[in-house]
This record gives sequence, C-alpha cells and structure tokens, in this order.
Amino acid sequence: MSVLYETSGAVGLIQLNRPHRKNAINQTLLVELYDALERADADDSIAGVVITGKGNSFCSGIDLECFATDNLLNPRGDGHGMLEVFQSIRKPIIGAIRGYAITGGFELALNCDFLLADPTACFMDTHAKLGIHPGWGMTQLLQQAVGRPRALQISLTGEKIPVQKALAWGLVNEVVEEETLLPRCFALVEMMAANNRPMVQIVKDLIEVQDSAHLKGALEVEGRGFSDFASQFMNVG
Repeated sequence: MSVLYETSGAVGLIQLNRPHRKNAINQTLLVELYDALERADADDSIAGVVITGKGNSFCSGIDLECFATDNLLNPRGDGHGMLEVFQSIRKPIIGAIRGYAITGGFELALNCDFLLADPTACFMDTHAKLGIHPGWGMTQLLQQAVGRPRALQISLTGEKIPVQKALAWGLVNEVVEEETLLPRCFALVEMMAANNRPMVQIVKDLIEVQDSAHLKGALEVEGRGFSDFASQFMNVG
C-alpha cells in the first residue's frame, strides 16, 4: 500500500507509505490518498484528518520515474485532481511535516488547512529549477500562506526554507519535537471533536470565503497550464 489509513478516536490518520522513494508521488499514491480522504470525510466519527509521511520525509514531490507513465492529473479517471479532492473535503486537514516537503510534496502540504512540523522539516519549491509547471496550487496557495514577496522568493530561487524560517513566515503553525508531532496533531483534532461539530464546519467555511472567488479562478489557470505541460510527457489517456 502506498498510503496507510487508520483511525484513532476522532482522528483519521493518513500516512504516505513510499519511504524508499521519500514518499514521492505516483498514480497509485494519489488514488489511495484521495480514497482515504473521502473515506475519512464520510465517517461521522472522524472530526479531522492528519496527513504525514512514513520514514524521514513528508513527500519529495512527483516521482520523476513515473512522470511519463502515470496519470497524475486524473488518477482515478473521475475528473478529480488534487485541488478538487482537497477542496471537497469538509473536515479539517492537518499536515504533520517531518523532513522534506519538496515541490509537489510542498503543494500537497499547502492543500492541508494548516501545518505542524518537527525540527527536521524543510520546504522547497523546485518547479522553476526543474522546468516543471506547477499544477496543484503552488502559485496561489503559497502566497496565501506567506504573502506575495516571500512566495516569489521561495519559488523563483528554489532555496531551502528551514523549519524556523517557515514558522516565522507563517507557513507552519507550530514546531514540536518529533516524538510529540503526531500526538499534538491528534490533540488538536480531539479539541475540534469536543466542539459543536456543525459550527466547526460553518466557521471553517466562513474563513475560507475570503478571496475564494479569486483563488478559484487563479487555481484554474494554473491547473490548465499544468495540464498542457504534462500532456507532453505523461500518460493522460
């Protein structure tokens, strides 16, 4: 299994499970990730989802060995890519970041509602360095998280952003020790579970209203660009 899913109390825990490839993204991983997210969202006992990676990395981005053979745009054949799936999940999603979150893995993290990290975490956007068109929200979600000037610095240079800078720039909410990362994420979900569940959802929806129309249009432009770029290389049939 490329993705492991389990429940603990009110928490749905999703673990990317390709540690031998630093949890690099292929079609199978995306299918299993999307299925796990929707499974958690449909479970009334689950108040929130935590996504993390097995091994010493969160996610190293697209597995370039699979780029020409896998359908990463529409992996399940249902017309739903990463942005559509994450935006359809109504329950809060926390990203628990250990080690590298690079390029597509960075985008995966940005699609979570907020991030916690341990001291080993770091972030890189290497789209410009590798000549790969962004397609899972990098150009919009990163500037939403850290502001336009910092997003430009991160994406145009490809420099590594260590966890303390990520914390100072507002990319992550908290930095906690490795052994307490998942317990802290679980504790936050349990706090949400103890609140009025319908009102938690209402508040989440209201917070997301800001700039939603502009964001939707901008994400569509990015997505179309990625689709045109990827169709030159990958199997999208």
